[in-house]
Amino acid sequence: MNNPTPFRGPALAACLVLAGCNLAPHYDPPRVNATPAFKEALPGGDAAQGWKLASAQDGPMSDAWWEVYQDPELDELEARVVISNQTILAAEASYRAAHALAQEAGAQLFPTLSLVPSVTREKTSAALAGLGGNAGTGSAAGTGTPAATGTAAATGTTTTASSSSLGTHNIFDLPLEASYQIDLWGSVRNTVAENRFAAQASAAQLANAILSTQSTLAQDYFQLRVADDQRRILETTVADYQAALHLVQTLVKNGVDSEADVATAETQLESAMAAATDAGVARAGYEHAIAVLIGVSPAEFSIPYRHLAQPLPVVPVTVPSDLLERRPDIAAAERQVAESNAQIGVARAAFFPSLTLSATGGYESTAISQLFHVPNRFWSVGPSLAQVLFDGGARRAATAQARAQNDSQVATYRQTVLAAFQSVEDNLAALRILQVELGQAHQATTSAKRAVELTVVLFRSGVDSYVNVITAQNAFLNARETELQVQLKQLIASVMLINDLGGGWSVSRLGDIERLAERPPAAGGMARIPAANAGPAPANPPPLPLGEIQPDDLIKLNEEVMGPAPNPVSR
Repeated sequence: MNNPTPFRGPALAACLVLAGCNLAPHYDPPRVNATPAFKEALPGGDAAQGWKLASAQDGPMSDAWWEVYQDPELDELEARVVISNQTILAAEASYRAAHALAQEAGAQLFPTLSLVPSVTREKTSAALAGLGGNAGTGSAAGTGTPAATGTAAATGTTTTASSSSLGTHNIFDLPLEASYQIDLWGSVRNTVAENRFAAQASAAQLANAILSTQSTLAQDYFQLRVADDQRRILETTVADYQAALHLVQTLVKNGVDSEADVATAETQLESAMAAATDAGVARAGYEHAIAVLIGVSPAEFSIPYRHLAQPLPVVPVTVPSDLLERRPDIAAAERQVAESNAQIGVARAAFFPSLTLSATGGYESTAISQLFHVPNRFWSVGPSLAQVLFDGGARRAATAQARAQNDSQVATYRQTVLAAFQSVEDNLAALRILQVELGQAHQATTSAKRAVELTVVLFRSGVDSYVNVITAQNAFLNARETELQVQLKQLIASVMLINDLGGGWSVSRLGDIERLAERPPAAGGMARIPAANAGPAPANPPPLPLGEIQPDDLIKLNEEVMGPAPNPVSR
Protein backbone atom coordinates (compact mmCIF):
# COMPACT_ATOMS: atom_id res chain seq x y z
CA MET A 1 0.00 0.00 0.00
CA ASN A 2 2.92 2.34 0.57
CA ASN A 3 4.09 1.97 -3.06
CA PRO A 4 1.17 2.30 -5.49
CA THR A 5 3.37 2.26 -8.59
CA PRO A 6 2.94 -1.46 -9.39
CA PHE A 7 -0.82 -0.90 -9.57
CA ARG A 8 -1.01 2.51 -11.24
CA GLY A 9 1.56 1.85 -13.98
CA PRO A 10 -0.26 -1.05 -15.68
CA ALA A 11 -3.59 0.66 -15.14
CA LEU A 12 -2.37 3.82 -16.85
CA ALA A 13 -0.89 1.80 -19.70
CA ALA A 14 -4.18 -0.07 -20.12
CA CYS A 15 -6.08 3.22 -20.30
CA LEU A 16 -3.71 4.54 -22.96
CA VAL A 17 -4.13 1.37 -25.03
CA LEU A 18 -7.91 1.51 -24.72
CA ALA A 19 -7.91 5.19 -25.67
CA GLY A 20 -6.15 4.26 -28.91
CA CYS A 21 -8.82 1.77 -30.00
CA ASN A 22 -10.70 2.61 -33.19
CA LEU A 23 -13.46 0.29 -34.30
CA ALA A 24 -13.93 1.84 -37.75
CA PRO A 25 -12.71 -0.39 -40.62
CA HIS A 26 -9.40 0.62 -42.15
CA TYR A 27 -10.26 2.98 -44.99
CA ASP A 28 -8.88 2.83 -48.50
CA PRO A 29 -10.59 4.61 -51.42
CA PRO A 30 -12.68 2.14 -53.44
CA ARG A 31 -10.88 0.64 -56.39
CA VAL A 32 -12.07 1.30 -59.92
CA ASN A 33 -10.94 -0.09 -63.24
CA ALA A 34 -9.49 2.80 -65.24
CA THR A 35 -8.39 1.97 -68.80
CA PRO A 36 -5.02 3.32 -70.00
CA ALA A 37 -6.68 5.63 -72.55
CA PHE A 38 -10.09 6.75 -73.75
CA LYS A 39 -11.57 4.62 -76.51
CA GLU A 40 -12.67 7.62 -78.58
CA ALA A 41 -9.33 9.42 -78.25
CA LEU A 42 -7.93 7.93 -81.42
CA PRO A 43 -4.51 9.23 -82.41
CA GLY A 44 -4.03 11.22 -85.59
CA GLY A 45 -5.75 14.44 -86.59
CA ASP A 46 -7.11 14.98 -83.11
CA ALA A 47 -6.19 18.68 -82.92
CA ALA A 48 -8.55 19.45 -85.79
CA GLN A 49 -11.38 17.85 -83.79
CA GLY A 50 -11.10 20.28 -80.87
CA TRP A 51 -8.90 18.20 -78.58
CA LYS A 52 -5.45 16.67 -78.37
CA LEU A 53 -3.69 14.08 -76.28
CA ALA A 54 -2.00 15.91 -73.41
CA SER A 55 1.76 15.77 -73.28
CA ALA A 56 4.22 16.33 -70.45
CA GLN A 57 4.58 19.96 -71.55
CA ASP A 58 0.87 20.64 -71.13
CA GLY A 59 0.32 22.10 -67.70
CA PRO A 60 -3.00 21.90 -65.86
CA MET A 61 -5.83 23.93 -67.34
CA SER A 62 -6.31 27.35 -65.82
CA ASP A 63 -9.13 27.96 -63.36
CA ALA A 64 -10.44 30.43 -65.94
CA TRP A 65 -10.82 27.63 -68.49
CA TRP A 66 -13.28 29.66 -70.60
CA GLU A 67 -10.42 31.91 -71.72
CA VAL A 68 -9.48 29.26 -74.32
CA TYR A 69 -12.43 30.58 -76.38
CA GLN A 70 -10.80 34.05 -76.57
CA ASP A 71 -14.05 35.96 -76.10
CA PRO A 72 -13.65 38.99 -73.77
CA GLU A 73 -17.41 39.29 -73.23
CA LEU A 74 -17.64 35.64 -72.15
CA ASP A 75 -14.65 36.19 -69.85
CA GLU A 76 -16.42 39.09 -68.13
CA LEU A 77 -19.64 37.14 -67.69
CA GLU A 78 -17.90 34.07 -66.30
CA ALA A 79 -16.03 36.20 -63.77
CA ARG A 80 -19.38 37.23 -62.24
CA VAL A 81 -20.60 33.66 -61.62
CA VAL A 82 -18.72 32.83 -58.42
CA ILE A 83 -19.49 36.12 -56.66
CA SER A 84 -23.05 36.72 -57.86
CA ASN A 85 -24.79 33.44 -58.70
CA GLN A 86 -27.33 32.70 -55.98
CA THR A 87 -27.15 28.91 -56.38
CA ILE A 88 -23.40 28.99 -55.78
CA LEU A 89 -23.81 31.34 -52.82
CA ALA A 90 -26.32 28.88 -51.33
CA ALA A 91 -23.89 25.99 -51.88
CA GLU A 92 -21.11 28.04 -50.29
CA ALA A 93 -23.30 28.70 -47.24
CA SER A 94 -24.10 24.97 -47.03
CA TYR A 95 -20.40 24.23 -47.03
CA ARG A 96 -19.78 26.72 -44.21
CA ALA A 97 -22.55 25.05 -42.22
CA ALA A 98 -20.93 21.62 -42.76
CA HIS A 99 -17.55 23.09 -41.73
CA ALA A 100 -19.11 24.47 -38.53
CA LEU A 101 -20.61 21.04 -37.75
CA ALA A 102 -17.15 19.50 -38.09
CA GLN A 103 -15.77 22.07 -35.65
CA GLU A 104 -18.66 21.38 -33.27
CA ALA A 105 -17.92 17.65 -33.38
CA GLY A 106 -14.23 18.32 -32.75
CA ALA A 107 -15.13 20.08 -29.49
CA GLN A 108 -16.05 16.66 -28.05
CA LEU A 109 -12.34 15.85 -27.85
CA PHE A 110 -11.93 18.39 -25.03
CA PRO A 111 -13.35 18.56 -21.50
CA THR A 112 -16.48 20.55 -20.78
CA LEU A 113 -16.23 23.22 -18.08
CA SER A 114 -19.31 24.86 -16.61
CA LEU A 115 -19.69 27.58 -14.02
CA VAL A 116 -23.16 27.42 -12.46
CA PRO A 117 -23.57 30.05 -9.73
CA SER A 118 -26.88 30.03 -7.89
CA VAL A 119 -28.68 31.74 -5.05
CA THR A 120 -31.48 29.92 -3.21
CA ARG A 121 -33.73 31.14 -0.43
CA GLU A 122 -35.51 28.36 1.39
CA LYS A 123 -37.39 27.32 4.50
CA THR A 124 -37.25 23.71 5.59
CA SER A 125 -40.36 22.04 7.00
CA ALA A 126 -40.30 20.67 10.53
CA ALA A 127 -40.68 17.11 9.25
CA LEU A 128 -37.65 17.29 6.94
CA ALA A 129 -35.60 19.22 9.48
CA GLY A 130 -36.30 16.47 12.03
CA LEU A 131 -35.16 13.82 9.57
CA GLY A 132 -31.97 15.75 8.94
CA GLY A 133 -31.24 15.92 12.72
CA ASN A 134 -31.27 12.14 13.29
CA ALA A 135 -27.54 12.03 12.64
CA GLY A 136 -26.80 14.16 15.66
CA THR A 137 -25.37 17.58 15.90
CA GLY A 138 -23.84 19.30 12.86
CA SER A 139 -23.24 22.70 11.40
CA ALA A 140 -25.36 24.59 8.93
CA ALA A 141 -23.66 24.73 5.55
CA GLY A 142 -20.81 27.20 5.59
CA THR A 143 -21.88 29.02 8.79
CA GLY A 144 -20.19 27.15 11.59
CA THR A 145 -23.35 27.49 13.73
CA PRO A 146 -24.97 24.52 15.38
CA ALA A 147 -27.41 22.73 13.20
CA ALA A 148 -30.72 21.24 14.20
CA THR A 149 -30.39 18.89 17.14
CA GLY A 150 -32.89 16.23 17.83
CA THR A 151 -33.20 12.76 19.35
CA ALA A 152 -35.26 9.82 18.37
CA ALA A 153 -35.71 7.26 21.09
CA ALA A 154 -36.01 3.59 20.32
CA THR A 155 -39.59 3.79 21.45
CA GLY A 156 -40.42 5.94 18.43
CA THR A 157 -40.71 9.33 20.02
CA THR A 158 -40.93 12.28 17.62
CA THR A 159 -37.73 14.19 16.81
CA THR A 160 -37.73 17.84 17.73
CA ALA A 161 -35.97 20.25 15.33
CA SER A 162 -34.20 23.36 16.47
CA SER A 163 -35.56 26.71 15.48
CA SER A 164 -32.43 27.47 13.47
CA SER A 165 -33.12 24.65 11.03
CA LEU A 166 -36.73 25.72 10.59
CA GLY A 167 -35.97 29.35 9.82
CA THR A 168 -35.74 30.95 6.40
CA HIS A 169 -32.18 31.19 5.09
CA ASN A 170 -30.15 31.81 1.92
CA ILE A 171 -27.76 29.41 0.19
CA PHE A 172 -25.07 30.83 -2.11
CA ASP A 173 -23.36 28.32 -4.47
CA LEU A 174 -20.42 28.91 -6.82
CA PRO A 175 -19.59 25.51 -8.33
CA LEU A 176 -17.21 24.79 -11.24
CA GLU A 177 -18.10 21.56 -12.98
CA ALA A 178 -15.89 19.60 -15.38
CA SER A 179 -16.78 16.57 -17.49
CA TYR A 180 -14.73 14.57 -19.96
CA GLN A 181 -15.67 11.46 -21.89
CA ILE A 182 -12.68 9.20 -22.44
CA ASP A 183 -12.76 7.99 -26.03
CA LEU A 184 -12.01 4.33 -25.31
CA TRP A 185 -13.41 2.90 -28.53
CA GLY A 186 -12.97 5.75 -30.99
CA SER A 187 -16.60 6.84 -30.96
CA VAL A 188 -15.75 10.52 -30.53
CA ARG A 189 -12.85 10.40 -32.99
CA ASN A 190 -14.99 8.69 -35.61
CA THR A 191 -17.75 11.22 -35.08
CA VAL A 192 -15.22 14.00 -35.64
CA ALA A 193 -13.86 12.23 -38.74
CA GLU A 194 -17.38 11.67 -40.06
CA ASN A 195 -18.19 15.37 -39.86
CA ARG A 196 -14.81 16.35 -41.30
CA PHE A 197 -15.34 14.06 -44.30
CA ALA A 198 -18.86 15.46 -44.73
CA ALA A 199 -17.42 18.99 -44.80
CA GLN A 200 -14.84 17.96 -47.41
CA ALA A 201 -17.62 16.38 -49.50
CA SER A 202 -19.56 19.64 -49.22
CA ALA A 203 -16.48 21.57 -50.38
CA ALA A 204 -16.19 19.30 -53.44
CA GLN A 205 -19.92 19.73 -54.12
CA LEU A 206 -19.42 23.49 -54.00
CA ALA A 207 -16.61 23.19 -56.55
CA ASN A 208 -18.85 21.03 -58.73
CA ALA A 209 -21.67 23.59 -58.51
CA ILE A 210 -19.26 26.34 -59.60
CA LEU A 211 -17.94 24.30 -62.54
CA SER A 212 -21.45 23.25 -63.61
CA THR A 213 -22.76 26.82 -63.49
CA GLN A 214 -19.79 28.15 -65.44
CA SER A 215 -20.32 25.43 -68.05
CA THR A 216 -24.03 26.23 -68.30
CA LEU A 217 -23.29 29.92 -68.80
CA ALA A 218 -20.81 29.17 -71.62
CA GLN A 219 -23.34 26.91 -73.34
CA ASP A 220 -26.10 29.53 -73.07
CA TYR A 221 -23.73 32.19 -74.38
CA PHE A 222 -22.80 30.19 -77.47
CA GLN A 223 -26.44 29.27 -78.10
CA LEU A 224 -27.29 32.97 -77.95
CA ARG A 225 -24.57 33.75 -80.48
CA VAL A 226 -25.83 30.98 -82.75
CA ALA A 227 -29.36 32.37 -82.41
CA ASP A 228 -27.96 35.72 -83.55
CA ASP A 229 -26.33 34.11 -86.56
CA GLN A 230 -29.45 32.11 -87.37
CA ARG A 231 -31.42 35.35 -87.39
CA ARG A 232 -28.79 36.93 -89.63
CA ILE A 233 -29.12 34.00 -92.05
CA LEU A 234 -32.89 34.32 -92.03
CA GLU A 235 -32.74 38.09 -92.55
CA THR A 236 -30.34 37.53 -95.48
CA THR A 237 -32.75 34.92 -96.82
CA VAL A 238 -35.59 37.43 -96.54
CA ALA A 239 -33.53 39.87 -98.63
CA ASP A 240 -32.96 37.11 -101.21
CA TYR A 241 -36.66 36.26 -101.30
CA GLN A 242 -37.56 39.93 -101.73
CA ALA A 243 -35.23 40.04 -104.71
CA ALA A 244 -36.81 36.86 -106.07
CA LEU A 245 -40.31 38.32 -105.62
CA HIS A 246 -39.16 41.43 -107.47
CA LEU A 247 -37.98 39.22 -110.35
CA VAL A 248 -41.30 37.34 -110.53
CA GLN A 249 -43.28 40.58 -110.48
CA THR A 250 -41.12 41.92 -113.32
CA LEU A 251 -41.65 38.77 -115.40
CA VAL A 252 -45.41 38.89 -114.79
CA LYS A 253 -45.46 42.54 -115.84
CA ASN A 254 -43.71 41.56 -119.07
CA GLY A 255 -46.20 38.73 -119.68
CA VAL A 256 -43.63 35.98 -119.16
CA ASP A 257 -44.95 34.60 -115.85
CA SER A 258 -48.28 34.17 -114.05
CA GLU A 259 -49.81 35.68 -110.92
CA ALA A 260 -49.67 32.23 -109.28
CA ASP A 261 -45.89 32.47 -109.07
CA VAL A 262 -46.23 35.92 -107.49
CA ALA A 263 -48.47 34.46 -104.78
CA THR A 264 -46.03 31.59 -104.26
CA ALA A 265 -43.07 33.99 -103.94
CA GLU A 266 -45.01 36.15 -101.46
CA THR A 267 -45.86 33.06 -99.37
CA GLN A 268 -42.23 32.04 -99.31
CA LEU A 269 -41.15 35.56 -98.29
CA GLU A 270 -43.70 35.85 -95.49
CA SER A 271 -42.72 32.41 -94.12
CA ALA A 272 -39.08 33.46 -94.01
CA MET A 273 -40.04 36.68 -92.22
CA ALA A 274 -42.00 34.71 -89.62
CA ALA A 275 -39.03 32.38 -89.06
CA ALA A 276 -36.69 35.35 -88.61
CA THR A 277 -39.05 36.86 -86.05
CA ASP A 278 -39.39 33.54 -84.22
CA ALA A 279 -35.61 33.34 -83.77
CA GLY A 280 -35.92 36.20 -81.29
CA VAL A 281 -37.82 33.96 -78.85
CA ALA A 282 -34.89 31.60 -78.28
CA ARG A 283 -32.47 34.50 -78.22
CA ALA A 284 -34.42 36.25 -75.47
CA GLY A 285 -34.54 33.06 -73.40
CA TYR A 286 -30.77 32.61 -73.53
CA GLU A 287 -30.14 36.26 -72.63
CA HIS A 288 -32.47 36.05 -69.63
CA ALA A 289 -30.87 32.77 -68.49
CA ILE A 290 -27.41 34.36 -68.60
CA ALA A 291 -28.65 37.30 -66.52
CA VAL A 292 -29.92 34.94 -63.81
CA LEU A 293 -26.68 32.93 -63.87
CA ILE A 294 -24.68 36.05 -62.99
CA GLY A 295 -27.24 37.07 -60.37
CA VAL A 296 -28.88 40.11 -61.99
CA SER A 297 -32.39 40.93 -63.11
CA PRO A 298 -33.04 40.24 -66.81
CA ALA A 299 -34.69 43.68 -67.08
CA GLU A 300 -31.36 45.36 -66.34
CA PHE A 301 -29.22 43.18 -68.56
CA SER A 302 -28.71 42.87 -72.31
CA ILE A 303 -26.21 41.36 -74.74
CA PRO A 304 -25.75 43.25 -78.02
CA TYR A 305 -25.89 41.39 -81.31
CA ARG A 306 -22.61 40.06 -82.65
CA HIS A 307 -21.77 37.85 -85.59
CA LEU A 308 -20.61 34.38 -84.58
CA ALA A 309 -16.90 34.01 -85.30
CA GLN A 310 -15.88 31.53 -82.64
CA PRO A 311 -12.93 29.23 -83.36
CA LEU A 312 -13.00 25.80 -81.78
CA PRO A 313 -10.28 25.63 -79.10
CA VAL A 314 -7.97 22.65 -78.63
CA VAL A 315 -8.57 20.89 -75.28
CA PRO A 316 -5.76 18.69 -73.88
CA VAL A 317 -7.11 15.27 -72.86
CA THR A 318 -5.32 13.18 -70.23
CA VAL A 319 -5.69 9.52 -69.24
CA PRO A 320 -8.92 8.28 -67.58
CA SER A 321 -7.32 7.77 -64.16
CA ASP A 322 -6.67 11.52 -63.92
CA LEU A 323 -10.41 12.10 -63.66
CA LEU A 324 -10.29 10.69 -60.12
CA GLU A 325 -8.22 13.72 -59.12
CA ARG A 326 -9.78 16.36 -61.37
CA ARG A 327 -13.53 15.82 -61.09
CA PRO A 328 -15.13 17.48 -58.05
CA ASP A 329 -18.18 15.21 -58.19
CA ILE A 330 -15.90 12.15 -57.95
CA ALA A 331 -14.04 13.74 -55.05
CA ALA A 332 -17.34 14.41 -53.27
CA ALA A 333 -18.47 10.81 -53.77
CA GLU A 334 -15.14 9.49 -52.41
CA ARG A 335 -15.38 11.69 -49.30
CA GLN A 336 -18.90 10.38 -48.71
CA VAL A 337 -17.51 6.85 -48.74
CA ALA A 338 -14.98 7.86 -46.09
CA GLU A 339 -17.80 9.47 -44.09
CA SER A 340 -19.90 6.30 -44.15
CA ASN A 341 -16.83 4.25 -43.15
CA ALA A 342 -16.42 6.40 -40.03
CA GLN A 343 -20.12 5.87 -39.24
CA ILE A 344 -19.43 2.15 -38.92
CA GLY A 345 -16.90 2.90 -36.18
CA VAL A 346 -19.42 5.03 -34.30
CA ALA A 347 -22.06 2.28 -34.52
CA ARG A 348 -19.65 -0.46 -33.36
CA ALA A 349 -18.43 1.59 -30.40
CA ALA A 350 -21.96 1.60 -28.99
CA PHE A 351 -21.49 -2.08 -28.00
CA PHE A 352 -18.89 -1.11 -25.39
CA PRO A 353 -19.16 0.87 -22.15
CA SER A 354 -18.58 4.61 -22.07
CA LEU A 355 -16.33 6.09 -19.40
CA THR A 356 -16.84 9.67 -18.20
CA LEU A 357 -14.73 11.57 -15.69
CA SER A 358 -16.58 14.25 -13.72
CA ALA A 359 -15.34 16.77 -11.18
CA THR A 360 -17.02 19.55 -9.23
CA GLY A 361 -15.49 22.14 -6.93
CA GLY A 362 -16.37 25.52 -5.53
CA TYR A 363 -17.76 27.41 -2.58
CA GLU A 364 -21.10 27.40 -0.78
CA SER A 365 -22.38 29.40 2.16
CA THR A 366 -25.50 30.84 3.70
CA ALA A 367 -23.86 34.29 3.76
CA ILE A 368 -22.38 35.84 0.67
CA SER A 369 -19.73 37.66 2.76
CA GLN A 370 -18.39 34.28 3.89
CA LEU A 371 -18.68 32.56 0.46
CA PHE A 372 -14.95 32.49 -0.33
CA HIS A 373 -13.79 31.40 3.14
CA VAL A 374 -11.62 28.32 3.07
CA PRO A 375 -13.89 26.19 5.29
CA ASN A 376 -16.71 26.73 2.78
CA ARG A 377 -14.94 24.92 -0.06
CA PHE A 378 -16.31 21.69 -1.45
CA TRP A 379 -15.24 19.30 -4.22
CA SER A 380 -15.98 15.93 -5.69
CA VAL A 381 -14.36 13.85 -8.39
CA GLY A 382 -14.94 10.41 -9.83
CA PRO A 383 -15.53 8.33 -12.92
CA SER A 384 -18.79 6.91 -14.19
CA LEU A 385 -19.18 3.88 -16.42
CA ALA A 386 -22.29 3.29 -18.52
CA GLN A 387 -23.12 0.11 -20.40
CA VAL A 388 -26.31 -0.82 -22.18
CA LEU A 389 -27.22 -4.36 -21.15
CA PHE A 390 -30.24 -4.93 -23.38
CA ASP A 391 -31.62 -2.90 -26.27
CA GLY A 392 -33.60 -5.43 -28.28
CA GLY A 393 -31.03 -5.53 -31.11
CA ALA A 394 -30.97 -1.79 -31.72
CA ARG A 395 -27.15 -1.60 -31.80
CA ARG A 396 -26.84 -4.56 -34.15
CA ALA A 397 -29.38 -2.94 -36.45
CA ALA A 398 -27.53 0.39 -36.33
CA THR A 399 -24.25 -1.33 -37.24
CA ALA A 400 -25.91 -3.23 -40.09
CA GLN A 401 -27.42 0.02 -41.34
CA ALA A 402 -24.02 1.76 -41.25
CA ARG A 403 -22.42 -1.07 -43.23
CA ALA A 404 -25.23 -1.03 -45.78
CA GLN A 405 -24.88 2.74 -46.20
CA ASN A 406 -21.15 2.29 -46.74
CA ASP A 407 -21.82 -0.32 -49.43
CA SER A 408 -24.28 2.06 -51.05
CA GLN A 409 -21.76 4.91 -51.05
CA VAL A 410 -19.09 2.67 -52.57
CA ALA A 411 -21.47 1.72 -55.37
CA THR A 412 -22.42 5.38 -55.87
CA TYR A 413 -18.75 6.33 -56.08
CA ARG A 414 -18.01 3.70 -58.70
CA GLN A 415 -21.10 4.69 -60.69
CA THR A 416 -19.97 8.33 -60.59
CA VAL A 417 -16.57 7.31 -61.96
CA LEU A 418 -18.16 5.23 -64.73
CA ALA A 419 -20.48 8.10 -65.64
CA ALA A 420 -17.45 10.41 -65.81
CA PHE A 421 -15.68 8.02 -68.19
CA GLN A 422 -18.82 7.80 -70.30
CA SER A 423 -19.32 11.57 -70.56
CA VAL A 424 -15.72 12.12 -71.69
CA GLU A 425 -16.02 9.35 -74.27
CA ASP A 426 -19.32 10.81 -75.51
CA ASN A 427 -17.87 14.26 -76.12
CA LEU A 428 -14.66 12.95 -77.66
CA ALA A 429 -16.76 10.95 -80.11
CA ALA A 430 -19.02 13.95 -80.70
CA LEU A 431 -16.11 16.23 -81.55
CA ARG A 432 -14.55 13.66 -83.87
CA ILE A 433 -17.79 12.86 -85.69
CA LEU A 434 -19.01 16.46 -85.81
CA GLN A 435 -15.77 17.49 -87.49
CA VAL A 436 -16.63 15.15 -90.37
CA GLU A 437 -20.27 16.23 -90.34
CA LEU A 438 -19.29 19.91 -90.48
CA GLY A 439 -17.29 19.30 -93.65
CA GLN A 440 -20.23 17.48 -95.19
CA ALA A 441 -22.66 20.20 -94.13
CA HIS A 442 -20.43 22.89 -95.59
CA GLN A 443 -20.23 21.02 -98.88
CA ALA A 444 -24.01 20.68 -98.89
CA THR A 445 -24.33 24.45 -98.35
CA THR A 446 -21.98 25.19 -101.23
CA SER A 447 -23.91 22.83 -103.52
CA ALA A 448 -27.21 24.38 -102.46
CA LYS A 449 -25.89 27.85 -103.34
CA ARG A 450 -24.92 26.61 -106.76
CA ALA A 451 -28.34 25.03 -107.24
CA VAL A 452 -30.08 28.33 -106.42
CA GLU A 453 -27.86 30.19 -108.85
CA LEU A 454 -28.60 27.73 -111.68
CA THR A 455 -32.36 27.49 -111.10
CA VAL A 456 -32.68 31.28 -111.02
CA VAL A 457 -30.88 31.53 -114.35
CA LEU A 458 -33.10 28.81 -115.88
CA PHE A 459 -36.25 30.42 -114.50
CA ARG A 460 -35.31 33.85 -115.88
CA SER A 461 -34.69 32.23 -119.25
CA GLY A 462 -38.15 30.62 -119.20
CA VAL A 463 -36.68 27.11 -119.23
CA ASP A 464 -37.56 26.07 -115.69
CA SER A 465 -40.53 26.46 -113.32
CA TYR A 466 -40.51 28.79 -110.35
CA VAL A 467 -41.34 25.77 -108.17
CA ASN A 468 -37.79 24.57 -108.73
CA VAL A 469 -36.46 27.97 -107.66
CA ILE A 470 -38.44 27.74 -104.39
CA THR A 471 -37.23 24.20 -103.80
CA ALA A 472 -33.60 25.21 -104.34
CA GLN A 473 -33.92 28.29 -102.13
CA ASN A 474 -35.49 26.29 -99.28
CA ALA A 475 -32.75 23.65 -99.60
CA PHE A 476 -30.14 26.41 -99.43
CA LEU A 477 -31.70 27.87 -96.28
CA ASN A 478 -31.93 24.44 -94.62
CA ALA A 479 -28.30 23.69 -95.51
CA ARG A 480 -27.09 26.96 -94.00
CA GLU A 481 -29.05 26.38 -90.79
CA THR A 482 -27.82 22.78 -90.57
CA GLU A 483 -24.20 23.90 -90.91
CA LEU A 484 -24.74 26.49 -88.18
CA GLN A 485 -26.28 23.90 -85.86
CA VAL A 486 -23.30 21.58 -86.38
CA GLN A 487 -21.01 24.45 -85.37
CA LEU A 488 -23.12 24.92 -82.23
CA LYS A 489 -22.91 21.22 -81.43
CA GLN A 490 -19.14 21.43 -81.70
CA LEU A 491 -18.96 24.35 -79.29
CA ILE A 492 -21.31 22.66 -76.81
CA ALA A 493 -19.33 19.41 -77.01
CA SER A 494 -16.14 21.38 -76.42
CA VAL A 495 -17.57 23.05 -73.30
CA MET A 496 -18.92 19.73 -72.04
CA LEU A 497 -15.54 18.05 -72.59
CA ILE A 498 -13.82 20.70 -70.46
CA ASN A 499 -16.52 20.28 -67.83
CA ASP A 500 -16.16 16.47 -67.90
CA LEU A 501 -12.40 16.78 -67.49
CA GLY A 502 -12.93 18.87 -64.34
CA GLY A 503 -12.04 22.27 -65.78
CA GLY A 504 -9.05 23.62 -63.90
CA TRP A 505 -9.96 21.90 -60.61
CA SER A 506 -8.09 19.15 -58.76
CA VAL A 507 -8.35 17.42 -55.38
CA SER A 508 -5.37 19.42 -54.16
CA ARG A 509 -7.59 22.52 -54.24
CA LEU A 510 -9.97 21.19 -51.58
CA GLY A 511 -7.97 23.14 -49.00
CA ASP A 512 -8.49 26.38 -50.93
CA ILE A 513 -12.24 25.88 -50.90
CA GLU A 514 -12.20 24.94 -47.21
CA ARG A 515 -10.62 28.31 -46.41
CA LEU A 516 -13.87 29.93 -47.58
CA ALA A 517 -15.28 29.16 -44.14
CA GLU A 518 -12.61 31.39 -42.61
CA ARG A 519 -13.27 34.26 -45.05
CA PRO A 520 -16.95 34.08 -45.98
CA PRO A 521 -18.11 36.48 -48.72
CA ALA A 522 -20.24 39.45 -47.82
CA ALA A 523 -23.85 38.32 -47.84
CA GLY A 524 -26.62 40.31 -49.45
CA GLY A 525 -24.38 42.38 -51.73
CA MET A 526 -25.75 43.63 -55.02
CA ALA A 527 -24.42 41.92 -58.13
CA ARG A 528 -22.54 44.14 -60.53
CA ILE A 529 -23.57 44.14 -64.18
CA PRO A 530 -20.67 44.13 -66.66
CA ALA A 531 -20.31 47.50 -68.37
CA ALA A 532 -20.90 46.00 -71.82
CA ASN A 533 -24.27 44.63 -70.67
CA ALA A 534 -25.52 47.48 -68.49
CA GLY A 535 -27.66 50.47 -69.31
CA PRO A 536 -31.06 50.60 -71.04
CA ALA A 537 -31.91 47.10 -72.14
CA PRO A 538 -33.67 46.98 -75.52
CA ALA A 539 -36.28 44.32 -76.04
CA ASN A 540 -35.25 41.22 -77.92
CA PRO A 541 -34.20 40.76 -80.62
CA PRO A 542 -31.68 43.62 -80.70
CA PRO A 543 -31.34 45.59 -83.95
CA LEU A 544 -28.85 44.33 -86.48
CA PRO A 545 -26.10 46.72 -87.64
CA LEU A 546 -26.57 48.55 -90.92
CA GLY A 547 -25.03 46.68 -93.81
CA GLU A 548 -25.12 43.35 -91.95
CA ILE A 549 -28.09 42.06 -93.95
CA GLN A 550 -27.64 41.89 -97.72
CA PRO A 551 -28.59 39.36 -100.41
CA ASP A 552 -25.93 36.71 -100.93
CA ASP A 553 -23.50 37.54 -103.71
CA LEU A 554 -24.07 34.25 -105.52
CA ILE A 555 -27.81 34.81 -105.89
CA LYS A 556 -28.04 38.57 -106.40
CA LEU A 557 -30.25 39.37 -109.33
CA ASN A 558 -29.80 41.91 -112.11
CA GLU A 559 -31.36 45.09 -110.72
CA GLU A 560 -31.06 46.87 -114.08
CA VAL A 561 -33.22 44.28 -115.87
CA MET A 562 -35.85 44.15 -113.12
CA GLY A 563 -36.36 47.88 -112.80
CA PRO A 564 -37.23 49.66 -109.55
CA ALA A 565 -38.00 47.46 -106.59
CA PRO A 566 -41.60 47.42 -105.36
CA ASN A 567 -42.59 48.43 -101.84
CA PRO A 568 -41.51 45.74 -99.35
CA VAL A 569 -44.14 43.37 -98.08
CA SER A 570 -45.61 44.48 -94.77
CA ARG A 571 -44.01 42.61 -91.84
